[in-house]
Amino acid sequence: MFGRGTVIDLVAMKTNFRIVGLQLAQFEPLFSLDDEELSQKGTRRMIVDAKPGFPCRVSLEDAEVGEKVILMPFTHHDVDSPYRASGPIFVREHANEADRSVGEVPEVVSTRTMSVRAYDKNSMMIDGTVVPGSEIKAHIEKLFANPKIAYLHLHNAGAGCYSCRVERA
Repeated sequence: MFGRGTVIDLVAMKTNFRIVGLQLAQFEPLFSLDDEELSQKGTRRMIVDAKPGFPCRVSLEDAEVGEKVILMPFTHHDVDSPYRASGPIFVREHANEADRSVGEVPEVVSTRTMSVRAYDKNSMMIDGTVVPGSEIKAHIEKLFANPKIAYLHLHNAGAGCYSCRVERA
């Protein structure tokens, strides 16, 4: 009890969320292109030589050493607002689409420092901060306690690359 007859339900304060990756279908046509054709699109095929280091935006996992990935420019915030944004991403050639449970934070997020950007229903940024990946779940829940926040984007804070989207579940 806090004050006169007020009980705070801490469980009710938490908002369920789902972290989602990109859909593989939009990238599949690139996998059959040769290196010259990829280069003409500003895209590169690479062989993974370190783990971690090549986080796939479809599987939401770090690619394994020896795997092929495509490094490409990608418009990750394709919106009609000043916050429209693009940047480089990696996609594994044999990626399986991420299917994360509600509230599950993938290792590719929890082990990195993340830049968290919160947007309203009009795709306007209303909050942004940098958070250690180990604290990301609590931070997402805190942000989604604000009903004005419609969705979040997570970026790798060091390189600034888009990582994934967080939606209300």
